[in-house]
Amino acid sequence: MKKLGIIALALFIQNVSAQTNRFVYQVTMKPDAENKTDIKTENAYLDISPEKSVFYSENRIKRDSVMQKAFQGGGGRGSINRDQMESLRTNINYSVEKDKKNQKMFFKDRIGRDIYSYEEDRPMNWKIASETRKIGEYKVQKAETDFGGRKWTAWFTTDLPYQDGPYKFGGLPGLIVKVEDDKGEYSFDLMKNYKIAEFPTLNQFGNTLKVKRTDYLKQQQKFKSDPMSFMNQSAGGISAPMRVGGGGRGPGGGNQNPADMRKRMEERVREEAKKNSNPIELQ
Repeated sequence: MKKLGIIALALFIQNVSAQTNRFVYQVTMKPDAENKTDIKTENAYLDISPEKSVFYSENRIKRDSVMQKAFQGGGGRGSINRDQMESLRTNINYSVEKDKKNQKMFFKDRIGRDIYSYEEDRPMNWKIASETRKIGEYKVQKAETDFGGRKWTAWFTTDLPYQDGPYKFGGLPGLIVKVEDDKGEYSFDLMKNYKIAEFPTLNQFGNTLKVKRTDYLKQQQKFKSDPMSFMNQSAGGISAPMRVGGGGRGPGGGNQNPADMRKRMEERVREEAKKNSNPIELQ
C-alpha cells in the first residue's frame, strides 16, 4: 500500500512537471520608422515545456480559432466576420521555437503564400550585471546584449525554473521578465502566467520552406520589391501563376483584371512595408 502511494505521488509529480506553462507578455512596438508616435501594443504567448518553447501572437491563435469555426460550420471564408478579424490583426506575424534538447532555435514567418523557416545562427552573448530590483512579485537581475542591430537590456529572475524569454531571447540563468532596446522602440513585459494542457496547433497555410537566415532576408526583400512576381513563383523558381478568375480568391470571386490585381497587391505590400519599416532586427 505504501509502495502504491509512492508510485502515485511520483506519477503526479511527473505529470505536473510535464505540463506546459504559458507566460503572457505585453509587447510594445514602434514599427513605423517615420512615425514613432504610432505605438502598437499586443499580447504574445511564450509556451514552455521541458522539451521546447514557442513564442507567438495571442491574436494569431484567436484568428485561427475564428477561421476554424467558420470552416467547421460549412460557411467558408464568406461567413467570417471581417470586423472581428480586423480587430485581431497582429504585428507579430512570426513565431519562434526553441528546441531545448538540441539547443536550437527556429524562426518562422510568412512571405507571400508560404512559411519560411530558418535556424538562428547568431549566438546571444549576455553581460550580466550585479544590479537587481523588483518587478512585480519577482526579484530580477540586469543583463545586457547586442543583437540584431540593437542594444538590449533584460531583467531576469531565478524565482522561476526556466532559462528562457520572449522572442529569441534566452540563455540567461532565469526567465526574462522584461527586455527592451535602448531606443525604447521594442519592449516585452511579463504580465502573467498559467498552465495549459498542451501546445496549441498554429495554422500554417501553404508550404513550410526551410532556408538559411540570409536566404530568408533575400526572399523578404524580393517580395517587397515585386510581390506579384514573387507570388507567381514557387520555391523552386517554377512558374505557378495565381488564379485571377473562375472563382478566384479576390473580393467577390469571378474574373479579375490581372493589371488591377497587381496594382492592388503592390499598393497593399507598400503600405505594409511602410508600417513595418522599423523592424525588431535592423541587421
